[in-house]
Amino acid sequence: MQRLASLDAFRGFAIASMVLVNNPGDWKHLHPPLTHAPWHGWTFTDLVFPFFLFAAGVAMAISIDRRVKAGGRQGLVRDLARRAAVIFAVGLALNLFPAFDFSTVRIPGVLQRIALCILAAAPLAVHAGNRAIVLWIVVLLAAYAVPMLHVPVPGPDGVVAAGLLEPGRDFGAWLDRQLLAGHLWAQSRTWDPEGLASTLPAIASLLFGVLTGRALLGARPGLAASGAMLVAGVVAVVLGLALDAALMPINKNLWTVSYCVFMTGASLIAFAAVHAALDAAPSVALREGARKALLPLTIFGMNALFLFALSGFVARLLGVIRVQGDGGTAVTLKAWLYAPLQALPLAPENASLAFAIGFEVAMFAVAWLMWRK
Repeated sequence: MQRLASLDAFRGFAIASMVLVNNPGDWKHLHPPLTHAPWHGWTFTDLVFPFFLFAAGVAMAISIDRRVKAGGRQGLVRDLARRAAVIFAVGLALNLFPAFDFSTVRIPGVLQRIALCILAAAPLAVHAGNRAIVLWIVVLLAAYAVPMLHVPVPGPDGVVAAGLLEPGRDFGAWLDRQLLAGHLWAQSRTWDPEGLASTLPAIASLLFGVLTGRALLGARPGLAASGAMLVAGVVAVVLGLALDAALMPINKNLWTVSYCVFMTGASLIAFAAVHAALDAAPSVALREGARKALLPLTIFGMNALFLFALSGFVARLLGVIRVQGDGGTAVTLKAWLYAPLQALPLAPENASLAFAIGFEVAMFAVAWLMWRK
């Protein structure tokens, strides 16, 4: 199977979106779509992480197929586990920087969750059939939903209750406090958006991508595969909305079952559109035109994880390095760079967005240089 241009572009969209929403000039002034939903519900920003996990699953299926055809399955799980370990280590190192205080470092994180999902999915993606993977998806979602809805746990205030899907009061938050106390998200301290329990449905999100990748491997060239993904995506979105009403609300911080299914549907719909344009359009001219138009996303997608890690490192540097401000006082390099934008006749939200766009352009410059080489 030839390299899917649509997969690189779709993954690039996810990473470019991650970089954009993670680096505003001012966290207090954000356009609503560029921030996560306060709790239940979703925004554009809540699409980004599941899009990337879905893309990682598609890429895993295609990569495994190539490796198997080239030399068999031996060593595949080991190689994927080694890759997961590197990703986890990089994520932990980013959380350690710049203080390098192991006593308070946040252990969970975006890269850490990606690593755990890859590690858990690898044996299934290498050795299991499609039916077994579907069964495991059901098991993972059930293993998450049952304790979240039915196991009584004490909240931060000591009050014991079951099924309270409120900040810090759910089963997952309690589990994280038992196992990772002092190493959770600093803004909450009593729960973590990349906690242990919610990693189970996140693994399912990646496995949905694996199933999609396998379906593409067996599909005939043309728009039929794009259409099938579109139909499956609509079905998953409707099912996710039904689960939102009947079982658990859509919630990114908890990665609820409804969120997993709904965002898988959204991923399928978006990927179907990109696939139809870049890989399945009926003429070469249409495909080449679409590939040229979406080339910036493809460039982002070719080195996605490196660019995400680099963006996190640079963002931390901007908050650590101090320079002399206009008043003679020391300010962070980020504040110094952001000040000219704040002085423009712009709404605070637009100035904050302008800084994020500038940061995005800087990361694209790095991506372009890597792509050229």
